[in-house]
Amino acid sequence: MRVAVILTVLNEAAALPRLLESLTAQTRPADEIVVADGGSRDGTAAVLADYAARLGLPIWVVDAPGANIAQGRNRAIAAATSEVIAATDAGVVCPPDWLARLTAPLADPGVKAVAGFFEADPVTVLEVAMGATVLPEARDVNAATYLPSSRSVAFRRAAWEAVGGYPEWLDYSEDVVFDLALRAKYGPFVFVPEAAVRFRPRGSLRALARQYYLYARGDGKAGLFARQHAIRYFTYLVVAPLLVYAALTVSGWLWLVGVVAGLAYLRLPLRRLWPRLAGLSLVARVQALAYLPLIRVVGDVAKMVGYPVGVGWRVRRGK
Repeated sequence: MRVAVILTVLNEAAALPRLLESLTAQTRPADEIVVADGGSRDGTAAVLADYAARLGLPIWVVDAPGANIAQGRNRAIAAATSEVIAATDAGVVCPPDWLARLTAPLADPGVKAVAGFFEADPVTVLEVAMGATVLPEARDVNAATYLPSSRSVAFRRAAWEAVGGYPEWLDYSEDVVFDLALRAKYGPFVFVPEAAVRFRPRGSLRALARQYYLYARGDGKAGLFARQHAIRYFTYLVVAPLLVYAALTVSGWLWLVGVVAGLAYLRLPLRRLWPRLAGLSLVARVQALAYLPLIRVVGDVAKMVGYPVGVGWRVRRGK
């Protein structure tokens, strides 16, 4: 069973060495590594050529200037010659057994797609809090409904062809739409949480806001998760203002209701963060805890701004 690792890059010269070194160390090496380059100008091509020559990695580069992520992935997969495709991203590090674990279920001809996982690899205190707030843990996942990130996913080339590949009309949330198509045709992914890549979460609130704006805009374009977005609008624009008004005009005890509701909203991030505080100083622990509500609010506001932009795009195009 030949396996290709595919990824897209755009100005990733700084991030690529860690990924390529981790792919070199795989217990089950890739038969080919196909990289779609969207038009990098920072020396990305030189890094790829150096690793191919110096370490003997079977790297093939597909020039795809101007391609979005979906187009890049499709071009990389089309250029690959392997039966099995494993997708990842330039900013990750793959443990030595990642590819072996991710592709093992595909030894069964009846398995069409496998979901890996991803974990935070934080450096700063903000990144520690960011990982705990925005990234699920494996125990949070319902394997029957889980839609994997294309940081760590594997599927048969024939399955990719059968569902029409990644949706090239979509610039963000493209992997969600692709996952939904695979699940609709073949049933749930085989979930292998041990096949987890590591990556640094966003390093600033501004970067988080941009990321979540783009994700939500992609949701709006694709018509995804309307119920979840509606609940968010209702909570922030109706429930929260009414609670503040009632606390100011009816009873100050209602502030306590707001605090309890806020803690309930932060329950999962708090549970994830708590064991990670052990290695931090007292000041860093306080900072990490203080970041949680800020990260939640910034992310939610970014989603509420981005989603209607995507919906407007969808309506204008009659999709």
